[in-house]
Amino acid sequence: MALLRVEYASKALEMNTSFQVFLPDEGDLSQVKVIYLLHGLTDNCTGWTRYSSCERYARERGVALVIPEVQRSFYIDGVYGLKYFTYVSQELPKICRRMFGLSDKREKNFVMGLSMGGYGALKCALTYPENYAGCGSFSGVTDLKAFMGRQALPMHLWEFTALLGEGHEVGPENDLSALAKQVKDPPAIYFSCGEQDVHYPMNCALHDLLTELGIDHRYDHREGGHSWDFWDQSIRDCFDYLNF
Repeated sequence: MALLRVEYASKALEMNTSFQVFLPDEGDLSQVKVIYLLHGLTDNCTGWTRYSSCERYARERGVALVIPEVQRSFYIDGVYGLKYFTYVSQELPKICRRMFGLSDKREKNFVMGLSMGGYGALKCALTYPENYAGCGSFSGVTDLKAFMGRQALPMHLWEFTALLGEGHEVGPENDLSALAKQVKDPPAIYFSCGEQDVHYPMNCALHDLLTELGIDHRYDHREGGHSWDFWDQSIRDCFDYLNF
């Protein structure tokens, strides 16, 4: 596969930013399936490629990967921060289509992520279901309110103020449960979580909600924690579920 690191001036972010792209060496790129692969809270756009075998899995299946850089934004358009959700869900796909000729067809586009990126992937898919054929969340933060209530919170309170405002209120546009209740024609949904992961209860709750709403999905849980060993297996399982 070809690996490119793109540096460009983002209009949504009003600053220079970067992302990584992995493209098949052969074939018509307009016919290739594209996965927007989202990193977690403490990583950047190199995390997936440094700690997992995602490039090899993509090469074996002939799919393209686009891995953006979003800092610790939670893929949210911050009240006092940058518009990272707009960047990932709207601007980035347009940039990739213009630069590389990737397809804009729903059946060719997918979004996946781990932890914070799992939240971002589900948010993209539930907000703009018409843009994605499938999504995957691995150990995702599926309940932002519950995440903020953790005792050992891996974020500073000022970060939530920048994202959500002074009251730290999670509005319906950032609440996955609220988005699931109003979504029409959702894409294929796969999510997984380790049974020793602190996010396990919230992922089980999302499974229960989607089941109650009649939204087709697959939820895998097994032995494991919040680790790259778990996520490396999960992305392979997601690829299989989505028939890559």
